Amino acid sequence: MSEHLTWQKSSFSGGPQGECLYLAPTADGGIRLRESDAPDTVLATTPTPLAALLQHLRQPPYNLAPS
Repeated sequence: MSEHLTWQKSSFSGGPQGECLYLAPTADGGIRLRESDAPDTVLATTPTPLAALLQHLRQPPYNLAPS
């Protein structure tokens, strides 16, 4: 049985080509992610590794900190 997910667009989405990242919480505390250009491909994670990835991307050489 598939669970119903309530998708929310990331506040950092909406680049020049309208690229959007969507996130949805799961009942078991997980997080699902998908892109607007491939909505049938869904990645699964939990808050701790996602936070570690975001922290890593905010460091050089990526410097993807919010403006």
